[in-house]
Amino acid sequence: MVFATFLGMCSYLAVSKKVTTAVGLGAAVIFVLAITVPLNWLLDKYLLQPGALSWLGEEYATYDLSFLSFIMFIATIATMVQLVEIVVEKFSPSLYNSLGIFLPLIAVNCAILGGSLFMQSREIPTFGEATVYGIGSGIGWFLAILAIAAIREKIRYSNVPAPLRGLGITFIITGLMAIGFMSFGGMLTGGGDAGDENVISQTAIEKIKKEVEQIDNSKN
Repeated sequence: MVFATFLGMCSYLAVSKKVTTAVGLGAAVIFVLAITVPLNWLLDKYLLQPGALSWLGEEYATYDLSFLSFIMFIATIATMVQLVEIVVEKFSPSLYNSLGIFLPLIAVNCAILGGSLFMQSREIPTFGEATVYGIGSGIGWFLAILAIAAIREKIRYSNVPAPLRGLGITFIITGLMAIGFMSFGGMLTGGGDAGDENVISQTAIEKIKKEVEQIDNSKN
């Protein structure tokens, strides 16, 4: 999510100075996404979608509560974040102090909300796929913050020009990493627009062939 849509950049930049802190926050993000995305899928499936309330009776089939998506999703996320905060404070006070204000701020982390909104917009069909999508999104964000934290620990001992020290060089490295990961998009989609054009051209050719066959049959 960080490299593709630049979601969750606030905590990504602020908590990536040390690998240990990045690992703690990344694990928390994985847990929250793994829980909130499937829970929000259930809310969307049986409460928010147009006609989702039909299980209550025919008179509710026309109800559309999709305008409540933001409120319901954020409420679910905030509840899970509070649970994570309580657990971390109980079992790892040092990590809790290192994360500081950024742990409760996961509740308003756009990467967390983005996971649920992408799940909704992409119309993921099953609960299992929604769970896998949430876990995968969390792991992706975890790997991103882990990578930048490791790099920032290394460049701390490098001779970085003064104007680029801190966030400057971090933004540059993030941009370069994003460019690198863009290549995987072409591999998965078979070249993007070119693949779509080939499909369209093949469909057009088949349509022309059918029209020619119909003309020949009518002549005969």
